[in-house]
Amino acid sequence: MQAKAETIYVVAGSDAEAHVAHRFPHKQSKHVRNGLRLRSIQTFLRGLPLAFQRQQAVGLDATYHFTFTGDEPLQTTVVIRNQTVQAQQGHMGTADLHVIADSRTWLGVLAKERSLVWALVWRMIRLKGSPRLLWAFGKCFPS
Repeated sequence: MQAKAETIYVVAGSDAEAHVAHRFPHKQSKHVRNGLRLRSIQTFLRGLPLAFQRQQAVGLDATYHFTFTGDEPLQTTVVIRNQTVQAQQGHMGTADLHVIADSRTWLGVLAKERSLVWALVWRMIRLKGSPRLLWAFGKCFPS
């Protein structure tokens, strides 16, 4: 079965894509979405451990504070350290990046229905800290 020529379906930028390219170079990979449909901030937070890509987090040691406003007000802390992710309610510790976002806008950006750049320009999403950490966060959760 391993030698069989076939198409492997993977999420672009995921650990699975890298594994298939390395372990099965003779197989073709095709990109698909991760399949998670985020309808709420709670769903986003519950899905973090499921969508987390360990190999994309190599060398990342960051604490993120998220403050969601609007329809679903919530404060949460996400810590990515030692290729693991942990999310907990409330702001714990000191943040390397603080993201303040309207909850509907954040979900729209994650679903690729809204532009992150425009959300930042219109201040629907605000950052306190290095924008590079937001990029690193996104790499850990490809869609």
